[in-house]
Amino acid sequence: MKKIIPQVILFISMLPLCIQAKDLNFIYKSGENGYKSFRIPAIVSTNNGTLLAFAEARKNGASDKGDIDLVLKRSSDNGLSWSEMQIVWDDADNTCGNPAPVVDRKTGRIILLSTWNLGSDSEQMIIDGKSKDTRRIFVMNSTDDGKIWSEPTEITTDVKKPNWTWYATGPVNGIQLNSKKYNGRLVIPSDHIEADTKKYYSHTIHSDDGGFTWRLGGSTPTDQVNECTIVEFPSGELLLNMRNYNSLRVRQTSRSKNGGETWSALKPDLALIEPICQASMIWYDKKGRKPFLAFSNPASSNSRSNMTVRISYDKGKTWKLKNVLHEGPSAYSNLVILPNSNLACFYEAGIKSAYEGIVFQELNFKDFN
Repeated sequence: MKKIIPQVILFISMLPLCIQAKDLNFIYKSGENGYKSFRIPAIVSTNNGTLLAFAEARKNGASDKGDIDLVLKRSSDNGLSWSEMQIVWDDADNTCGNPAPVVDRKTGRIILLSTWNLGSDSEQMIIDGKSKDTRRIFVMNSTDDGKIWSEPTEITTDVKKPNWTWYATGPVNGIQLNSKKYNGRLVIPSDHIEADTKKYYSHTIHSDDGGFTWRLGGSTPTDQVNECTIVEFPSGELLLNMRNYNSLRVRQTSRSKNGGETWSALKPDLALIEPICQASMIWYDKKGRKPFLAFSNPASSNSRSNMTVRISYDKGKTWKLKNVLHEGPSAYSNLVILPNSNLACFYEAGIKSAYEGIVFQELNFKDFN
């Protein structure tokens, strides 16, 4: 047998990684624009057909703590090209994060929910009650398709109970309800941790006046869930899909028939495996195609890898089709319906690490099987 020299072995072993790296369409790439890391993708399409791709720009590293700004890139051609990065919120050395955008389809106004804490306060310090400040909730808006944003307005006392410590909006898109009773309501999936019990729950917040005022919706009846994503079905029923911390390593779900005021008992979705990570879900209902529910996450029970988008034609009872976007390291994601009616996924990915950057990928329905 002919001997293969080590250099050839090395080249062959690296070849698939080179192909993958070339194919990843980074919209944000760690190390660029003066930031060590970009994380936490969130994306929406405006009434004018502009894509707004938000992220956390982490100044000094990949840590959740420290100097973190909220940034944005815009696209007016279905994601083929993107604007220069703009800073939406920079509060010195403090943490501005967890973007959760939603579009008021009646007015075209874009509303961005976000959280804030002192850069010196870590998540654990806030949970333990040892922080100098606490986790606060803010809202911003844009009336010109995301070009200019209002100053952040604090809404903490309206949407956070006094005995809650940690708090997160999204991070993922919110929705606007279409049902007769709650028509026009804006809903943001969120989560919190209780001070005394240190139990963590998912909950929703909502606005009935186009995002000017906000109030607290219902929380899940049991704990061990947090970051969540939400859809509304044509019947008006809401589905909440949650990051899960019990031993099952699958997503948890809950439903609401009253606009998010209360939530049903948790039910695991055994088909949606997860390594404990954020995910995204969206209801697709466009002319020319049968309506469906789409879901994205790193589909693995033991590692943040294998970014996969699944499709369900029976509102999440079964998931018949899937499309693996990236088999390598991958983490947070957000699905969006493009102006051309295709689906796209905005997700964290890389070759050696899931946090090398944030990728935008338009999906071809032919690639689902």
